[in-house]
Amino acid sequence: MRRLSRFLPLMVAIVLAGCGKPDFSDAEKKTIASLALSALPSLKPDTTNRFADVPAAAALGSTLFFDQGMSRDGTVSCSTCHKIDRQFQDDLPQAVGVGHTNRRTMPLAGVARDPWFFWDGRRDSLWSQALTPLENPLEQAGNRTAYAHYIKARFGERYERIFGPLPDFSDMPLNASPLGNDAETAAWNAMNDAQRDGINGVFANIGKAIAAFERSIEPAPTRFDRFALDLVTGAEPKGDAVFSKEEILGLKLFIGKANCVTCHDGPRFTDNSFHNTGVPPVADLPPDRGRIDAVAQVEADPFNCFGAYRDGDAGACGELRFMVKDAPQLIRAYKTPSLRGAATRPPYMHAGQFSSLDEVVAHYAKAAPSVEGVSEVRPLELSDRERAALVAFLKTLAE
Repeated sequence: MRRLSRFLPLMVAIVLAGCGKPDFSDAEKKTIASLALSALPSLKPDTTNRFADVPAAAALGSTLFFDQGMSRDGTVSCSTCHKIDRQFQDDLPQAVGVGHTNRRTMPLAGVARDPWFFWDGRRDSLWSQALTPLENPLEQAGNRTAYAHYIKARFGERYERIFGPLPDFSDMPLNASPLGNDAETAAWNAMNDAQRDGINGVFANIGKAIAAFERSIEPAPTRFDRFALDLVTGAEPKGDAVFSKEEILGLKLFIGKANCVTCHDGPRFTDNSFHNTGVPPVADLPPDRGRIDAVAQVEADPFNCFGAYRDGDAGACGELRFMVKDAPQLIRAYKTPSLRGAATRPPYMHAGQFSSLDEVVAHYAKAAPSVEGVSEVRPLELSDRERAALVAFLKTLAE
């Protein structure tokens, strides 16, 4: 019995080594700690939306998020594409609302921390982003005047308790928008400035309510976070926090040789920036040049940070004021998506070009040239074992 107890520590060490006992340099540990969810700072106030942290606004926003009445034909809501049980995305290569879009639905966990929104960053606040699908003819396909009438008819008292009195809609058309069909744009142009401003104010508040709800959607801890905590604190890993040799190799590659962490950094595994990575276009979809075309769109948006419907002062508009407007690297550049939960939500890339993480890793290893502009990716000499290890590590971000 004494001999058995003498060898027990050695046996445990052998078992742990077989399971991939962590062996990282101090620099690697520092990088890993920076990726853990525990390193995520507190959510900053959104000074452009004074209702961002008002519970009643978030409650109304939640109602509107799931309300199919917030669409032209009463069949589509925000939750049609952002499904609550699928990390607020839809598992489709391209989102489908009233029509078929040309982009993949992005998940929403931690979205309130982004400086830019959509794959190309064509909106600069969470509340202005929330407005865009409402009038997009392929998504919810409504018009802002119809939404204002709908809010008054169905949620008037709730709205006024939060945002104050609604405008008088008695002399306003039922359907009007500067982005609508010919009849709707004509009706919009026939309205006076005060009427248009009143409708825009209500429309902006719809976005601010939805954004208040979306601010509550945060990423959940995963196996990686438990592993990282044990690694940093020196605790003995237990349960699912024990990484296999393959997962450890994948993590080392991610922060080292494969250089994934250059763009997928921080606790959300994204630099919130835009990159051309040579992702090919999808046949039969409209031309899509990414960030280069979004610059003009965000500047023209009346609900952007410089617009009349922003709360607070222009001190919050640094991203918009100093954004890069015309540079070769913007061509076919798309936002770096968060990798948290990515393993369980194929397909991948801005239009669902790749069906599996294996295909994604193979794309980066090959580094094919971009069809337009210049890809930032350089070929990686990864063995089959290393590619599989990278995928194994990525799965720890979704468990």
